[in-house]
Amino acid sequence: MKTEIKKMIAQMTLEEKISQMVHQAKAIEQLGIKEYNWWNESLHGVARAGIATVFPQAIALAATFDEELLKEVGDAISTEARAKYNMQQKHGDVRIYKGLTFYAPNVNIFRDPRWGRGHETYGEDPYLTSRLGVAYIKGMQGDNEKYLKTAACAKHFAVHSGPEGVRHSFNAHVSEQDLRETYLPAFKACVEEGKVEAVMGAYNRLEGEPCCGNKRLLIEILREEWGFDGMVTSDFLALMDFHEGHNVTDNAVNSAAMALINGCDFNLGIVYPNLVQAVKEGKVSVERIDEALERILTTRSRLGMFSDEGDNPYDKILYSVVDSMEMRMLNEKAAEKCAVLLKNKDNLLPLDKSRLKTIAVIGPNADNRRSLDGNYEGTASRYITVLEGIQDYVGDEIRVLFSEGCHFFRDQINQMAYKNDRIAEIKEICEESDVVIAVMGLDGTLEGEEGDTGSDYGMGDKPYLDLPGIQHDILKVAKKSGKPVILINMTGSAMTLNWEEENLDAVIQGWYPGARGGKAIAKLIFGEANFEGKLPITFYRSMEELPEFTDYSMKNRTYRYMKQEALYPFGYGLSYTKFEYSHASVIPEKDKVKVKVTVKNTGSRNGVETVQIYVKAREEWAPNPQLKKIQKVSLKAGEEREIQMELTKEAFEVFDKAGKPVIAKGYDIYAGGQQPDTRSETLLGSKCIHMEAKVCFI
Repeated sequence: MKTEIKKMIAQMTLEEKISQMVHQAKAIEQLGIKEYNWWNESLHGVARAGIATVFPQAIALAATFDEELLKEVGDAISTEARAKYNMQQKHGDVRIYKGLTFYAPNVNIFRDPRWGRGHETYGEDPYLTSRLGVAYIKGMQGDNEKYLKTAACAKHFAVHSGPEGVRHSFNAHVSEQDLRETYLPAFKACVEEGKVEAVMGAYNRLEGEPCCGNKRLLIEILREEWGFDGMVTSDFLALMDFHEGHNVTDNAVNSAAMALINGCDFNLGIVYPNLVQAVKEGKVSVERIDEALERILTTRSRLGMFSDEGDNPYDKILYSVVDSMEMRMLNEKAAEKCAVLLKNKDNLLPLDKSRLKTIAVIGPNADNRRSLDGNYEGTASRYITVLEGIQDYVGDEIRVLFSEGCHFFRDQINQMAYKNDRIAEIKEICEESDVVIAVMGLDGTLEGEEGDTGSDYGMGDKPYLDLPGIQHDILKVAKKSGKPVILINMTGSAMTLNWEEENLDAVIQGWYPGARGGKAIAKLIFGEANFEGKLPITFYRSMEELPEFTDYSMKNRTYRYMKQEALYPFGYGLSYTKFEYSHASVIPEKDKVKVKVTVKNTGSRNGVETVQIYVKAREEWAPNPQLKKIQKVSLKAGEEREIQMELTKEAFEVFDKAGKPVIAKGYDIYAGGQQPDTRSETLLGSKCIHMEAKVCFI
């Protein structure tokens, strides 16, 4: 392959070469190179190109803690992507969002709940993010020895997690310890294990150097340390920021030269055409252009774009697989696994239909399609909101009363009305009902990316962590009715739900659960399905306990470094059944440590447990116990099973101030369905099993 690509490059003029280094690549007919637009999106389904399965948003998928599911979803997305691509090629549609190169997954660390793009990620933990990112990439790229099914791209490299409003000029400062311990591990796993085809640089600077032209990140770490041999792309228009936002260059020619010299092969944007002038001025070499172009064309070749007709098996995928019944069933399964049960006072849930005559469903997200899909979304053939899911589930057996209740963040729904213009309606339907289901939160129009979101609530990032507007007031009215109140919080991030935790009867984190999320949530509420989701992020008690948003130090951030007690901890989630852990043991070996533990379903319902292994290095400066292994186990009521897992050397490494990995003298290992913190113990009424270990790796 490389020989043919080198021959192809040797026949190109400089202008032709550079025409292939931007996202809207031109055709070079004499060489058999077709026009191609590289830009496509697939965070949770094929996006922005018509009908496709809209899976739960990435943060929701993270709550499954399920590597196999993420691979299955990635494979399904790439199947639809190939089917749509084959159809589009047939009809000559080669424009934006119609290719096979996808800018996903987003493996940035969700270090601060205010960040609007956090729901694109797999949460706050490097280990969980790495496992799910690798699984998703493997699903997307397939296992064919010759061809990629689609090409994934891990983004945004590196140290990128808000704030959105200053991302084009922001300079992130991090210690070597935080860089190696938090910000780089997921990218490293995506490269070394996932064999991701591309890596995208971030908008911001890191220690003064723009990430899309950062020699240390793109050459010294990515290529020399990790052995990455794929292509590096800029984020959209990020190279313009060099001279317009970061002011590290004075014009587009110098920005193009700086990016290329420092490791950026490809420009999602409009700056790289200036490389023609940069070559003329001696600022970049043709050899470096050829090197970048070889990587770019290799990706196209691996996707089968230069192959003989009939050779690529993925060319045979038919459009009929798109939005098929199989895809819908997988989507519903994923949505059921995503939701997290945070509170269930006196086992109110699941609801018993035989005991209900009337249900009140209230709130701005109850019948809001935008609360199903998050951002970077496709278009579903049918959306099932929570209201519709409940209505469909109970049919004519139970009457369902509905009120939007309030606007997301304004004081009134109708702008000509007075404040709280649905208060009478809320009071009445709560009085008439046996139970109240309040569907509150945010949606992708309120939290998301700069440019995609914007209103008088905020510009993508959250200005505060409380439920906005008068949503809280509506919940208080519902509570005063004396009826049981169930809150379904549909957000892509953590909110401060202190009053809700203290006063409401049940709390569910519903995320942005995908196009069929309402059906899945209804099945969970009525007990046809069981909750198994766990929080991939920490729910804090207040925004005031957080460091400044612009402070990228991990001190007092996330479960790994926080000193205070969480409202709802990372790794926490209830089930309709109970799980008991026993007979745990640690067996050190030469190159790994085996952990054995028995898990028993002691409840009366079948359920799925997420077995979590945490490791704490006995060093004063080391983080809190960190998640280092996960395994899903399905157990029938009364069933028990011995689980065996292996921890490699990396699970025990902590990093010193210089960013060097260290093996400590001793470790505490914890096994359970939660993290070993006091708040999880209080909420679940159980403790993790504690084991001690000394390890020596040869």
